[in-house]
Amino acid sequence: MADESVAPSDRDAVAKLKSAYEAIRTEIGRIIVGQDRVVDELLISIFARGHCILEGVPGLAKTLLISTLARTLSLSFSRIQFTPDLMPSDITGTEVIQENKTTGGRELKFISGPIFANVVLADEINRTPPKTQAALLEAMQERQVTAGGKRHKLDEPFFVLATQNPIEQEGTYPLPEAQQDRFMFKILVGYPTREEEARIVTLTTQEQKDEVKTLIGGEEILALQKIVRRVPVAPAVVDHALDLVRKTRVRERGEKLPDFVRKYVSWGAGPRACQQLVLGGKARAVLQGRFHVSCEDIRAVAKPVMRHRVITNFTAEAEGVTVDDVVEKLLQDTPALEGSLSKDPRVAPAFKS
Repeated sequence: MADESVAPSDRDAVAKLKSAYEAIRTEIGRIIVGQDRVVDELLISIFARGHCILEGVPGLAKTLLISTLARTLSLSFSRIQFTPDLMPSDITGTEVIQENKTTGGRELKFISGPIFANVVLADEINRTPPKTQAALLEAMQERQVTAGGKRHKLDEPFFVLATQNPIEQEGTYPLPEAQQDRFMFKILVGYPTREEEARIVTLTTQEQKDEVKTLIGGEEILALQKIVRRVPVAPAVVDHALDLVRKTRVRERGEKLPDFVRKYVSWGAGPRACQQLVLGGKARAVLQGRFHVSCEDIRAVAKPVMRHRVITNFTAEAEGVTVDDVVEKLLQDTPALEGSLSKDPRVAPAFKS
């Protein structure tokens, strides 16, 4: 459990990642003003090998943030503007008949679509019909595309970062819960502060350079993703993640639930929420230069993991209670576990919260 048990090579890689993480934040900060929490959550999901939904009103630099992040990570970037007339083949690619100049015959050739990139920005994903939205499912889960009965592997690393506008609902197709569950995080992009907005206005109304340094490549990201998976987690930390998730399941018999959950929640989070809490906690720990997961790591990613997996009811909507409000109350109702084991200096960091 202690960092002393970590292989020297892994320890060096974690130290390198921490330095790269700080440098990435600095480079993005040259282009993007504020949004530190959003950047942190994006990086956590990338090193945990997850996908994200970013939700925010227009003009908050969601697209610019994602493209800038792709450049700092030396990854290929593709933007898909989702529209009502977009077809699945417009995303995945299609087979066309071409003449073979050697034999003179005709043969089918697969022309890959924009999904074949390391970072795919699915812009306004709720603007396109369910048939086209579903075309992302196989790519996101299986990291491959099937066309004409043939499977085409996607290049690794591979991330889908989708955006959606929360204020315009006319002519939109909300993502079904099953498809939202495929995303590791749902990240809310908020308005800047007054000081940040003043900087944005100043920077964007004068001549500026938007060059950023490339800090880490695809092969290094893949290696670091494997290290994240090897990070040990204390049983008590796993129990803490289970407590947070299982307390949302109002339809599960035998669970002792808080009164506010029974009042405001219609459906609770599934097992994938537990998995993503632990994976997110591992990635957060590694980005901070640690090779152990604390309860604080789990709690830090609770909102982006659970806000699209917990469904509130009419009472919550009528009283203006959001899923984030429910998760915040849940965190207050579920303190980090303490006990004799937490006093052991070898594992004590895992119990800090």
